[in-house]
Amino acid sequence: MENKNILSEMQTELKAPKGQRNNFGNYSYRSAEDILEAVKPLLAKHSVALLSNDDIVEVKDRVYVKTTVILIDSERKAFASATGWAREDEVKKGMDVAQITGSSASYSSKRAL
Repeated sequence: MENKNILSEMQTELKAPKGQRNNFGNYSYRSAEDILEAVKPLLAKHSVALLSNDDIVEVKDRVYVKTTVILIDSERKAFASATGWAREDEVKKGMDVAQITGSSASYSSKRAL
């Protein structure tokens, strides 16, 4: 099967419901963990692996987390990738700098996935 067909099949088969709830904002959302749990059986079914890498990038005095995800087939050839970006807040009430970066990394990962 061609890689583009695998990707198309996986996109069609993937169901990642919005399993999280923000009661303050009154909306449902999906986390990166929700997406990963939903995609794991499809990775096994199609003999592909998903790799993820975060980079910290500074653009015009602002700090961003850049996440790149790559699908690798059973022959270890990359055939699809996507990138997500999230800007870090300089200050976020109730969070230290590590938590701010972690929050941005989670959002960036979700966007890339």
